[in-house]
Amino acid sequence: MISEIQRWQVLLDDQQPRDILQWAARQFPGKIVLASALGPEAQILTHLIARSRIDIPVFTIDTGRLFNETHDLIHRTNQTYHMKIKVFSPDALDVEDMVNAHGPNLFLENRDLRKRCCVFRKVMPLQRALAPYETWITGMRREQSVTRAAARVIDWDEQHQRIKLNPLVHWTADQIWDFIRSNNVPHSTLHEMGFPSIGCAPCTRAVETGEDPRSGRWWWEEPEQRECGIHIIEGRIVRQREPVTV
Repeated sequence: MISEIQRWQVLLDDQQPRDILQWAARQFPGKIVLASALGPEAQILTHLIARSRIDIPVFTIDTGRLFNETHDLIHRTNQTYHMKIKVFSPDALDVEDMVNAHGPNLFLENRDLRKRCCVFRKVMPLQRALAPYETWITGMRREQSVTRAAARVIDWDEQHQRIKLNPLVHWTADQIWDFIRSNNVPHSTLHEMGFPSIGCAPCTRAVETGEDPRSGRWWWEEPEQRECGIHIIEGRIVRQREPVTV
């Protein structure tokens, strides 16, 4: 599989995102899905899939602590593209036990508890959402942060044991926003308020112009630690996340 992925890396590395998506739909019919966190990158991919009628479904994860603006964007996206983004939520009993044991804002206590919160609210619902598929698509870009600088357009995701496709991996922030404005792609109103990267409300803040776009995510931690456990890159391959006791 790795040798085949390396061949695909050469094939896809200089292709346009729409062409990559069309190739992927043919290569993995019925076995590929877009995981959207409603960021500008995922919104572009949703736009390309919908407008080009590419047979790839889209899902998102409602962690239970999203901004109201994010819920509004789900609705506007469904209305704009006449689609239905499938929403996955964390297990209510898992979250209930976690909050009762550690409090509602456990993520502020220490990194281990923050990771535990992310595991229950994001990673485990993602695993459920990905279960029927062998390939998943994300909006990850190399420019976003130091933790994503080694991402490839296609790679083997060791953590999730699936092929991972990042059609916008080479795009810059300027390219992203030029496309969004030129094509009237729905996007969060929070972006105009200084939020380049948006996650759960208590773990996201606005950033100053020129700051790392992801510096507003888990800002109390070191930059190389600011991932939820869904995307962790080392070299050219996604490695398994550090074990978490849950």
